[in-house]
Amino acid sequence: MNLSDVIKTAVQPAFAILPPGLDTPQARVMMLSIGLQESRFMYRRQVGGPARGFWQFEEGTKQTRGGVWGVYLHDASRYWLDRLCASRGVQFLPDVIYRTLESDDVLAAGVARLMLFTDPKRLPTVSDADGAWDLYVRTWRPGKPRRDSWNALHEQARIEVTT
Repeated sequence: MNLSDVIKTAVQPAFAILPPGLDTPQARVMMLSIGLQESRFMYRRQVGGPARGFWQFEEGTKQTRGGVWGVYLHDASRYWLDRLCASRGVQFLPDVIYRTLESDDVLAAGVARLMLFTDPKRLPTVSDADGAWDLYVRTWRPGKPRRDSWNALHEQARIEVTT
């Protein structure tokens, strides 16, 4: 899927549900960068792994507060995740949300934005690939981070958002 289609079919509809202040160029660049890094917007189910959706969320656990559970439990995101689920007709339970990410790109985009919202630091500027990488690693906690591909993917996302 090309980036403009991802924006039209997943990102914009998710932002229409979430608070207006969450829709910024910085957020869009981060979401596209992470989606490119995680799935290239080709895979909604991790090849050989448990992650779901273009942003490749794992379910996580209540104890680790990672993945879907992390967004579900976090004070900054819980209310908005409930609103997102209600608008998508998804039961507000981590296991149901996790399973639905594979088939609902709007839900997946919304969960991705809410995961970024849980980070206490400001979003990096649209041109700050290093800051974006740091945010990605902090929030997604990738098992096998691939820094070598990040800058080019981040630049691709930046160009899509700013042109």
